[in-house]
Amino acid sequence: MNTIREKLNTLPDAPGVYLMRDVRGKIIYVGKARVLKNRVRQYFQSGKNHGAKVKAMVAKIADFETIVTSTEVEALILECNLIKKHRPRYNISLKDDKSYPYLKLTLAEDFPRIVLTRRVIQDGSRYFGPYTSGLAVKETLQLLRKIFPLRTCKTFAKRPCLEFHIKRCLAPCAGKVSREDYMRLVNAAEKFLSGRTAQVERDLAAQMNAAAEALQFERAARLRDILSAVRKVTEKQKIATDAGDVDAIGLARLDDETCAQIFFIREGKVTGRESFLLSGANDANDAQAVTEFVKQYYSRAQISAAEILLPTALPEDDAKLLSEWLGVKLVTPRRGVKRSLVDMAIQNAAKFLREQGAGVRGKGVEELKNFLNLPRLPRRMECFDISHTQGAETVASMVVFTDGVPDKKRYRRYKIRSAEGKPDDFLSMREVTARRYEKTDDLPDLIVIDGGLGQLNSALEIIRRAGHSVPVVGLAKQFELIFVEGSAVPVELPRDSQALKLMQRIRDEAHRFAVTYHRSLRRKRNLKSELDSVAGIGVKRRTELFKHFGSLAKIKAASVDELAAVPAMTRAAAQALKEFFDAQRPD
Repeated sequence: MNTIREKLNTLPDAPGVYLMRDVRGKIIYVGKARVLKNRVRQYFQSGKNHGAKVKAMVAKIADFETIVTSTEVEALILECNLIKKHRPRYNISLKDDKSYPYLKLTLAEDFPRIVLTRRVIQDGSRYFGPYTSGLAVKETLQLLRKIFPLRTCKTFAKRPCLEFHIKRCLAPCAGKVSREDYMRLVNAAEKFLSGRTAQVERDLAAQMNAAAEALQFERAARLRDILSAVRKVTEKQKIATDAGDVDAIGLARLDDETCAQIFFIREGKVTGRESFLLSGANDANDAQAVTEFVKQYYSRAQISAAEILLPTALPEDDAKLLSEWLGVKLVTPRRGVKRSLVDMAIQNAAKFLREQGAGVRGKGVEELKNFLNLPRLPRRMECFDISHTQGAETVASMVVFTDGVPDKKRYRRYKIRSAEGKPDDFLSMREVTARRYEKTDDLPDLIVIDGGLGQLNSALEIIRRAGHSVPVVGLAKQFELIFVEGSAVPVELPRDSQALKLMQRIRDEAHRFAVTYHRSLRRKRNLKSELDSVAGIGVKRRTELFKHFGSLAKIKAASVDELAAVPAMTRAAAQALKEFFDAQRPD
């Protein structure tokens, strides 16, 4: 930490990029700043109101470095490149972006080709994508090769191959087509991939008519066939409006997943769409998630839209910087045609998450069965957690997940009696499992105990004594290891598995439910102790006061008139209560 403090004092007063590293030297976060000195220092200010994700990241920072740039736009470009290269844990990024396919038009070659690739390099080619579906992009490539008979071979042959004879190639290798005519077809394919199909149709029709007038009937017939194929494809495209050339972005969230969907509208028609899952976006607001998506996506894609339509307004400085970098206008439409396009993208992003979520949750349940060698799928899981403050107001929660989804109607909460006044999680766990399982045959497929081996054994003592053979596991908090019955060696689930994510979700939900109940009881206890000595305030009035104001602090801040307006209160009782609180205040 001394190294960090020393570096904080030497931070430059300039734009640039900063890289946070952990104790192993691994880059865990990359960010940009207009002024590095101000931005980096904010992370290490103890009074700063950081979110949970930032707090977790700061706790792991062992060192950092900065790279100064000339402008903030240069910093933005460098940030995007470094995130792509290092994929830091705490950055928002496109999931699995290294595997996204692209269509590559090899413009640096004398006779360009259209090929499928997963690498984007500066080689003079034009790249279209990224696409999220490998199957869809392969089908698109097949369609393009049917419409535009460009060569597919890497090297020129001495004579035409089969592709020429089945009319899938113009055979430039054998001089069957001039480079001028071939490049006209390449330009048409480029416009087609960019979504400018109306312009492609006009150009092809003009070339066909010119060839016919020049009595070049074979060339005119070839252009006629290409034009017919293009028209057949464009007829299937959904006519949007007169919105022009825009990209419409939608954002949706479900459980722990965030999805951005982008619709491509060219010449008033929806020419395509893509969905992207974002990692690291749980602790970010919508504007932050959209900002990072725009940066991540357009650092990989060549933009051909005149405007980008956003679902939520970005901070003015971010919007201005992104617009300068991309060379297009960023718009957040509020109504009209453009808003309807954004809403369509939002609805489809939500639909994607619902469909994706069902598959992911099902995969998590299946993985959990395999990793833990369970006798059957844990379709119904019950998880228990204990919460107290030094033994006071001890409570337990039970949450239920069915097919990987919270089943809140089955949630239960328990006020623990056996361990009240003394912190004893083992005794508390025995009590709650006894109350849940001793007199019932309504059992889940898996019982999860939030805690290590000690808590697990406490629960097993009760559950097995009740005659139940249902599997029971303990989830340790520190390293998220799973303890199983009869073994002191825990099971470590793969960090990227859906099984681990499912266990984390049910554990976190049990903890949230327990803590919420505990805090509620603690507030009521504090209110009761404060008001017990006030004449005229009994159980009924105390309950109504808490129900009306919600907290002791708000009751203390209320006026006599506000107190008297509470059901069951009288003005005399309100006056007595106000005088009691006033007497407690220091002079």
